[in-house]
Amino acid sequence: MTTIDVVIPVYNEERVLAQSIATLREFLEGNLPPGWRIVIADNASTDKTWEIAKALSQKHPDVVSLHLDEKGRGQALREAWLSSSAEIVSYMDVDLSTDLGAFPQLIQAIEEGYHVAVGSRLMPGSSVRRCFKREFTSRGYNFLIKAMFRAKFSDAQCGFKALSAEAARELVPLIQDQKWFFDTELLILAQRRGYRIREVPVAWIEDPDSRVSIPKTALDDLKGLLRMRFRPPP
Repeated sequence: MTTIDVVIPVYNEERVLAQSIATLREFLEGNLPPGWRIVIADNASTDKTWEIAKALSQKHPDVVSLHLDEKGRGQALREAWLSSSAEIVSYMDVDLSTDLGAFPQLIQAIEEGYHVAVGSRLMPGSSVRRCFKREFTSRGYNFLIKAMFRAKFSDAQCGFKALSAEAARELVPLIQDQKWFFDTELLILAQRRGYRIREVPVAWIEDPDSRVSIPKTALDDLKGLLRMRFRPPP
């Protein structure tokens, strides 16, 4: 029986957290064998998110809550993955924008010997509903990654990923960014080190309540790409 941690990084998500966990639990119960657990990684929320996370973990044996005093999605994933004893670690965004139907394919890819499995909104077979601004920004960003790093993956930033525990233990400590660039840095490092990466086309619907600032995130990502291009880690 393969053990799997599904990490949900959250920051000020009191409105949607309980319903999203209920939806996710129902899906995992119906589509994966026993051995999984959900890890809610609260990174410095200032609303009632942490109280809700604790209540959910007390109610459900397959839900665990983890609190961090420092904000940052990358920081939340680092803490949750490196402290995990599961054979496969994964994560998805709390809004469940990515259709859960593709999640078993990520797990299957790791079980088949891939080190990293990622959802892609830009592969043939994917289905995406989002505004033109985000679509243009995403395609431009991933074009830059291909041009600068000869990347073989198509979508660096989709919040839908799984790794073998061994890959996570080696790659995560090398990642310098602890925010949104974490995903891109993870994949570039994985490709550089010869890890096998599997992409899975996904259905994805934009969350109209997303708190991501596109201009700031794009600038931070560009800085991250330049750092990795001209000051690569050892």
